[in-house]
Amino acid sequence: MANRSESSLTRSRTNDKERQALEEADSNIGLCGWFLVGISILLTLATFPLSIWMCIKIVKEYERAIIFRLGRILKGGAKGPGLFFVLPCTDTFIKVDMRTISFDIPPQEVLTKDSVTVSVDGVVYYRVQNATLAVANITNADAATRLLSQTTLRNVLGTKNLAEILSDREEIAHSMQATLDDATDDWGIKVQRVEIKDVKLPIQLQRAMAAEAEASREARAKVIAAEGEMNASRALKEASLVIAESPSGLQLRYLQTLNTIAAEKNSTIIFPLPIEMLQTFMKH
Repeated sequence: MANRSESSLTRSRTNDKERQALEEADSNIGLCGWFLVGISILLTLATFPLSIWMCIKIVKEYERAIIFRLGRILKGGAKGPGLFFVLPCTDTFIKVDMRTISFDIPPQEVLTKDSVTVSVDGVVYYRVQNATLAVANITNADAATRLLSQTTLRNVLGTKNLAEILSDREEIAHSMQATLDDATDDWGIKVQRVEIKDVKLPIQLQRAMAAEAEASREARAKVIAAEGEMNASRALKEASLVIAESPSGLQLRYLQTLNTIAAEKNSTIIFPLPIEMLQTFMKH
């Protein structure tokens, strides 16, 4: 963790130095360059006010403009939002969108650590943090980030078992985010979030896992049923001992059984007369 922090700090300092060098590059256009700039300014003044429509540019709140003067980045770095001026002959500019961009990682066929082939896709959220680096250090930052995301997904999942891929998606996403963020820092890009969307297994493996899960559930069901029978037999044994101690308890249990039968269906029950009540008359 400490080594990662130190490397991030070193990379940040390198990016700051690189950005400063890019912003100060305007002072090195040379005497010929300044001569061409002066001609451009004179041409703008000669055609005023028509030239004003070519010189004034507008960028929106979520955009930044990188101005190149004679091929060099203009001092001051990115311009915007709002109005800025360019010279018609010597200046060109590139707009950079600073909003968060999301894209889907196409499904990747990955061979896991335990030799299982799975298809995994995901989604990445990133934004341009430094417009100057995003323009000067890489040809197409968006395409590079997409390709790097696919490669990173394959590399990270190749070190995981199938069980880890299915259960530790959040950890895998954090690992991918850290790797992508470190790699794209030199391009002025900040990877904000990575999510694993879906993990598709081969049909044969799905059937095998379903059969394994079904067999496991059946085994647990049989064990639970056996434990229930054992507990029920113990309860019946204890109940029989209680009834044996009190003969009237059997009669009460018999009456409860009659009450249960009568509650389920409309039935006619012939209530027997207990023999104990007739013993007094039989003695006489």
